[in-house]
Amino acid sequence: MSWQVLVPLLVFLFAVFAVGVWASKYVQSSHSFLQEYFLGDRSLGGFVLAMTMTATYGSASSFLGGPGVAYNEGLGWVLLAMSQVVTGYFVLMVLGKKFAIVTRRYKAITLVDYLKERYQSKWVVLFSAFSIIIFLFSAMAAQWIGGARLIESITGLSYLSALFIFAASILIYVMIGGFRAVALTDAIQGSIMFIGTLVLLIAVIVAGGGIPAIIQDLYNENPNLITPYGAEGNLTPAYVSSFWILVGVGVVALPQIAVRAMSYKNARSMHRALIIGTIVVGFIMLNMHLVGVFARPILPGIEIGDKVMPLVALEVMPPWLAGIVLAAPMAAIMSTVDSLLILVGSAIVKDVYINYMHPKASNQLIKRVSIAVTGVLGVIVFLLALNPPDLIIWLNLFAFGGLEAAFIWPIVLGLYWKNGNKYGAIASMVTGVALYIFFDTFYPEPLGMHSIVFPVICSFFAYVIISLFTKKKLQQV
Repeated sequence: MSWQVLVPLLVFLFAVFAVGVWASKYVQSSHSFLQEYFLGDRSLGGFVLAMTMTATYGSASSFLGGPGVAYNEGLGWVLLAMSQVVTGYFVLMVLGKKFAIVTRRYKAITLVDYLKERYQSKWVVLFSAFSIIIFLFSAMAAQWIGGARLIESITGLSYLSALFIFAASILIYVMIGGFRAVALTDAIQGSIMFIGTLVLLIAVIVAGGGIPAIIQDLYNENPNLITPYGAEGNLTPAYVSSFWILVGVGVVALPQIAVRAMSYKNARSMHRALIIGTIVVGFIMLNMHLVGVFARPILPGIEIGDKVMPLVALEVMPPWLAGIVLAAPMAAIMSTVDSLLILVGSAIVKDVYINYMHPKASNQLIKRVSIAVTGVLGVIVFLLALNPPDLIIWLNLFAFGGLEAAFIWPIVLGLYWKNGNKYGAIASMVTGVALYIFFDTFYPEPLGMHSIVFPVICSFFAYVIISLFTKKKLQQV
């Protein structure tokens, strides 16, 4: 263990805790615990909004899993990963002002609140909450694993010890600070991610003797590493293009991202976030995946892809600088974990407990239940992360696909098509989730595409056809 590496990370963790403690005063003094704890009282400015979207989206799979796959596949995976550039742009352009106005009119605090008011259906609410809880457990487990592997690589501690340290750190500041703590720490973490990825990429290029030398080394090892088709030639145009749905356009339907479009202060903040977020996401994703590819000639033979990024940082930098740069993936992981904890907690507390179990719960009781649920969720995810896979990116992408298949059309068509109704929403959600699980389990690349494509297409037709067929029935009611 090098203290020069560890000290910058400890300083970063201390800063995060300080922000959590500072944000807790808003939770204590707020007139509406739910508005403050789960939505930050809808007061995010443009820079904070952009950074919280970027940091929430840029997770362990982006900073550890993504470079790990790029290390194995080559420049083709960098091309595929760049479909993520449009993430913030699509979310804010498609949902944008209308989503913010409608959710304020509905007094919606969570995404499921919006769906509840829009469709007036208990089953839409329960299926939505169930989908969020199930799929986001996969995503949270991926972040827990990523954080533990990062601490394990830096400190030399066992995986179990590293996992315990990471889980304890996250739970404390989320439980005391709520959404505001999450958003403000995301702003700090997003800035660190932006600077850290640039510094690391430069260091890797210098250590490899320059870009031409690195490209030549990759070509000498396997010419496919510098083509768009991957090391084994399996990154076909159809497969790469289908990722524009999974990590591009479809991100509109991710609850942890969509809820950000409910939380900004005004239109000016949204426009500023749209520009800043698009630039920052593109810059970070390009840098991190190039680091993964360029690390291959410098450190050949890494067996666990998730360790590529921390190992190459320790190899090409002085320990103190590696410690500062490694705060970037730690920032990405923490910012995603805290957002997912808040989101799953809100699904359980607001969407199930308050709506259907205890509608007249007092502010104090809601506060105690919210904090307790957050703690229990952390313990459950800790247990799920005890037996990690080799590459956490697949856990994260599985969660992305499931959430998109469930929510994309009930959110988007519910916002823009007045004939959409509860029967169409339920049909779309059930069709999307069932087909996604079927394809992902039994036929993961239909027609050479990612398994998200057909569920999204079929769930669209299910929404439209069932809504039209039941239009008269609803009018009679």
